[in-house]
Amino acid sequence: MHIALYNRVFEEEDIPFFKQLFDAFRVHHIQPILFDDLARSLGPVIQLPDTFDTFSESKPLPPKTKYVFSMGGDGTMIDTVKFVGRRKIPILGINLGRLGFLAATGPEEIEFAIDALQKDAFQLDPRTLIHLDTSIPIFHEAPFALNEFSLHRKDSSSLIKIHTYLNGEFLCTYWADGLIVSTPTGSTGYSLSCGGPIIFPQANNFVITPVAPHNLNVRPIVVSDNSIISFEVEGRADHFLCTLDARSEAIDSTVSLAVRREDFEINLIRLEGQNFLNTLQTKLFWGVDRRNYIN
Repeated sequence: MHIALYNRVFEEEDIPFFKQLFDAFRVHHIQPILFDDLARSLGPVIQLPDTFDTFSESKPLPPKTKYVFSMGGDGTMIDTVKFVGRRKIPILGINLGRLGFLAATGPEEIEFAIDALQKDAFQLDPRTLIHLDTSIPIFHEAPFALNEFSLHRKDSSSLIKIHTYLNGEFLCTYWADGLIVSTPTGSTGYSLSCGGPIIFPQANNFVITPVAPHNLNVRPIVVSDNSIISFEVEGRADHFLCTLDARSEAIDSTVSLAVRREDFEINLIRLEGQNFLNTLQTKLFWGVDRRNYIN
């Protein structure tokens, strides 16, 4: 079995975990495929196998890759998606970060996780992506996102105007700092912090959430993910910021933009005892009320 390992920000405090991980790989005869930056960080501090494959921003995952371990926080998981793309390689998120909403497996569960993978004792949790179409090429080989697409002001503190259309029909002009279109997965991220609703991962929806809107009667809205949402942006500045998850590009008002549901999904690995309701309760303290614990 070949498992790819991706880590975005290497921390010295995680070295004991990586030693434990590679010990487990040796015991279970698992061959690692390392992100090249991770290999360079680990080489001086732990014993790596004599030979192993690598992948990078310019070198794709080898065809023999069966699973990918995303080791970090939710930002690392989001980054991992661009390496997997439409290949549907299942991703296991191991939480070495903080919140870990997507990366739900703790470092102490690594032996349990490897055993579950070898026994096929897990479920796949398919997640929809959002795709961006533009009149000029941006985001190149990965014009998709797991969490959200957003538009923001860039070079000015003034509001921007975002004329928004739903399937070609005018929806609203948002006077705001920006606008977010999130997937169900992304509904618990940036959109939530801007007042958007929580959407279950299996829902076939997008959430359109304004960022600091000046229209006091404008609120987040839920639409079908069969919709095509298009935009025209204008403001006092010449450039605006267009983002897909953590990646960003500067654009001007001449660029045409539209988002739709991507034609492929990402498969997250869900181990026994992991589910969306449990994550809401443990990560966001959903439904926590001291009255529930009073006799």
